[in-house]
Amino acid sequence: MRRLYFLLPGTTSKFACGGLWAELKTLKLAQHICPAEIVTYRQREKDHLWLDDLLNSDDRTHLKDVIFVMCWGFDVAKLAPKLKDLNAIYHAHSSGYGFNLPAGVPIITVSRNTLGYWGQRSPHALLYYLPNEISDKFQDWQGDRDIDVLVQARKSSSYLMKQLIPALQERCHVQVVDRYVEELEGLFNRAKVYLYDSAEYWAVQGVTEGFGLQPMEAMACGCQVFSSVNHGLSDYLDPAFNSYKIAGYSQEFDLQRILKVIHKDQKLSLASTVLDEYRTKNIIMRLQVILEELNEFFDHKQIQQGNIPSLDYWQVMKLRSQRMVTKIKHKLKF
Repeated sequence: MRRLYFLLPGTTSKFACGGLWAELKTLKLAQHICPAEIVTYRQREKDHLWLDDLLNSDDRTHLKDVIFVMCWGFDVAKLAPKLKDLNAIYHAHSSGYGFNLPAGVPIITVSRNTLGYWGQRSPHALLYYLPNEISDKFQDWQGDRDIDVLVQARKSSSYLMKQLIPALQERCHVQVVDRYVEELEGLFNRAKVYLYDSAEYWAVQGVTEGFGLQPMEAMACGCQVFSSVNHGLSDYLDPAFNSYKIAGYSQEFDLQRILKVIHKDQKLSLASTVLDEYRTKNIIMRLQVILEELNEFFDHKQIQQGNIPSLDYWQVMKLRSQRMVTKIKHKLKF
C-alpha cells in the first residue's frame, strides 16, 4: 500500500482542538495497516516533514507512492490545487466550508451526515464512511455517581450556560468543566446526566458539527445524555430512546425532564450493537477496506482520465433548461 501523509497545520497547543485529536487517532489506526506519518504546512516542526520541502523537491517521483490526506477544512481549498497532480484525499469532519473538489479526490467522512453533504456536492468522487473511534476506555464502571449534572463550557450555548445551568444549580449538584480534561471517562462515570448543546456554536462558526465525540463517550460510560441533535450528532442520537433532546421548547420543560432522570434513576442506553460500530476493531477493519480501494483507484487514475460530466452550476442550468423545454413541448401536444 502507498504511504499516507496526514497534512496538519501543526501539532502543538496552538492547533489543539477535537479535530486535531481525532486526526491523530486516525493516523495511529492507519499505522496498523500501512506506513503513515504527519506532514505539517503552517508551522515547521522538527519531528515532522514539511509540505513545501516535499513539493519543491527536485525529484518528486517517490510521491507517486504516497497518498496525501487533507483534513483541515479551512485549508483544503488552498491545499487541493497544490496537490492536483498527486494522490490526494479529503478526510472530512465538518461540512459547510463552501469549496468544491474534483472527482479525482476521494472523500472519507466521519459521519453519515457529512457523507450525505458530499454525496450531493461531489457526486462523481469516491465516497467512504469512517466514523471516529470511541476508545475502549469509555465503559460503564457501574459505580456510584456523585455528580448530578456535568457540562463542558466549550461549545455550550448561551441558553445552557446563562439560563439552564443556574436554574439547575439551585436544585442539584452541577459540575461545569472549563478546562481540558485528559481522562474524561472518569468524569462521565461520576455523572448521572451530561448536557451538550452545540447547535448555537456551530451556527456562529458557519460550519457543522462533524461528529460530536463527547455525547457518545458519555453514553458509553452509562451517563444519561441531554444533547442537541445537529449535524453529525444525528448519526447516533435517538431522542427518547437512547438520549434526550436538550433545549426542548422551554427552560421549565428541560428542568422537569432532567430532574426526573436524576431523581428517578431513569435509564436510557446506547445499544451495544450501535457502539460496536465505533470501536477500534471495526474502525481498523473499515479503514483496511477503504485503503485497499483507494490504492486501486490511484493505480487506475494513472492510466485513465475521468470522463463523467461534472454536475456543476452550468450543467445543472443546462439540465433544467432541457427539462423546461420538454415540459413546454409536452403541453403544446395537447
